[in-house]
Amino acid sequence: MKAIAVTDQAAGTAGMKLVERPEPQPAISDVVVQVYASGFTWDELTWPPMWTDRLDRDRTPSIPGHELAGVVTALGYGTTGLSVGQRVFGLTDWYRDGTLAEYVAVEARNLAPLPGDVDFTVGASLPMPGLTAWQGLFVHGHLQAGRSVLAHGAAGVVGSMVTQLAREAGAYVIGTGRAGDRQAVLDFGANEFVDLENDALEDVGGVDLVFDIFGGDIAKRSAGLIRAGGALVTIAGPTEARPANGLAIDFVVESDRAQLGEIVQRVRDGRLRTNIGTVSTLDDAIAAFNRTERRKGKTIVRVRPCCEK
Repeated sequence: MKAIAVTDQAAGTAGMKLVERPEPQPAISDVVVQVYASGFTWDELTWPPMWTDRLDRDRTPSIPGHELAGVVTALGYGTTGLSVGQRVFGLTDWYRDGTLAEYVAVEARNLAPLPGDVDFTVGASLPMPGLTAWQGLFVHGHLQAGRSVLAHGAAGVVGSMVTQLAREAGAYVIGTGRAGDRQAVLDFGANEFVDLENDALEDVGGVDLVFDIFGGDIAKRSAGLIRAGGALVTIAGPTEARPANGLAIDFVVESDRAQLGEIVQRVRDGRLRTNIGTVSTLDDAIAAFNRTERRKGKTIVRVRPCCEK
């Protein structure tokens, strides 16, 4: 099968190569999925599991990509809950070969059914940003209606999901970004916009929850805005920023079938919009990853070119 592989950590995306690899075989509780579309996160080549296994041993050449939408082609021993021929989408294990390939072996529990009226490209764009937003807001942030949320990078892939899900849950959402992001942030449903380059973040006043994607100085300043009992939720890694009377929580997203189902249902009924940027083929994906300009939206690789949904 065709796949994109990496062997040189220092080279980044420039070290990606399109190669031929054997098709994967399903382990216990796995399925093999024929990948129709795959998502790629811009910084995933910096993640340690891309290069080493759980015992810190080199595991290259490895295949990047952790989001997918496709069709189940084989079941491993003991696999339940999915069937051959079923459309699925989800998030793969960090320590296994990924989804920038024609086939991938995935634990069945990491996948959810993809409804027939949702395109594979849309399905592949949902797992990472959708689950990250959902878990940050509701699992870790315990967001409730009537609360206020400061969503950093609200025009971005994760931030736009945070903004939409928080607003739908009945929160008052303040989105941040660059000046040019203002209209996009408001279009995604934010009640207010803060230009991080020109506005004073401190003028926001008190909020109940900050969803941080930046870390550093922005996280530190944001911590000072959190009301008593509130939370700073971050995906930027462990933070020294601590609210005086609240919680600071950093987390790593996990796949969850029920949450994926909630997210895709919101897409189906128009409550949630995806934020897709570049769509490429597998043959042209490396060039798409090495673009020099600022990326807008989620990069999706259409692994299997087909008009079929």
